[in-house]
Parts: sequence; structure tokens; C-alpha cells
Amino acid sequence: MPSVGEQLRQGRESRQLSVSEVANSTNIKSDYIRAMEEGDWSAFSAPVYIKGFVRTYSTHLKLDVGSVVEQLEAELRAHPDLSEPPSLTGRRRGVVDWVMLQFSRVRWVIVFPVMVGLGVIVAGYFGLKVWKQQQGSPAASGTLGSGLQQRGRPGVPTTLPLPTNAPVPVRQGR
Repeated sequence: MPSVGEQLRQGRESRQLSVSEVANSTNIKSDYIRAMEEGDWSAFSAPVYIKGFVRTYSTHLKLDVGSVVEQLEAELRAHPDLSEPPSLTGRRRGVVDWVMLQFSRVRWVIVFPVMVGLGVIVAGYFGLKVWKQQQGSPAASGTLGSGLQQRGRPGVPTTLPLPTNAPVPVRQGR
């Protein structure tokens, strides 16, 4: 009995169809049609695509779909790379993948408002602490130290007196 690829090629040739005509009518890439006819199953990323394309192609050629798919499954079981389902990611998971998985499990509708509330409380606490420190500082109490500012006495203004209009000595030239 001919292989699945040979059956597909013979069916196409008996109907006198070109690869591009089959590709246009089935919406399967011509590269995939050639790969199916040659039995090159490594051109496909997963067995599910192979089965779907072969089913579509054999339906278009009006072949016995049931027997073609049964023979295809037997061929795929014999193929070492296609006998088991492929890995979804193709690589091992690392620490970043684990962390992102944990973040995806968080119910952000609840956690985000709680985090914002805690942020407001922490900011308020530190803001109050800084404000109280400034209230107790010498600048806030009205004294900056000797020579910079003197504390006013009752009845005495705290501003410096303006200079009087005293005559400025003029120097005579030579």
C-alpha cells in the first residue's frame, strides 16, 4: 500500500491539479503540500497540524479520509519525533518563569487597592515624621543662632532698623 504522501500526490495528479491550485483552494501553503506529498513530517510544528492538513487535502481530492487518516496515524507513531506530544514552550522553566507564574495567580483587583492604601499610610507616616522634625528645628522655632536672628522682646520689633540718611563723606580729589 502506498504511503500517505504518495496517495496525496497520486490523487492530485489524477485530477490534473497543480500544487499552487490545491494551495489556493485549500488555503494550505504550497510548501506544506509538497512536504505532505514527500512525507516530510518534520516540516510541521506539531502532529495536530499534520492531521488537519492531511484531512483537508484528502477531502479536497475526494479520497477516503478515514483510511488516509488511519494510515497517517500509523506513520506518525513510527516517527520518533512525532510519537509524543511536543513541548509547549520548547525550553525549561527558570526562576523568572516561576515568578511570573506566581504574579499571574495574584488577584490584582484586591491586592492593588490594598498596596495603594499601604503606600498612602507609609507616605503619611514619613511625611508627619519630617514635618515634626522641621517643627522642632531652630529655623522653625525662630532662632537661627547668634548673629543671624535675634528673638524679639515684648514691644520690640524683630526687624532690623533701616539706615538713617546720614551724610556720606565725600573724598576730595588730588
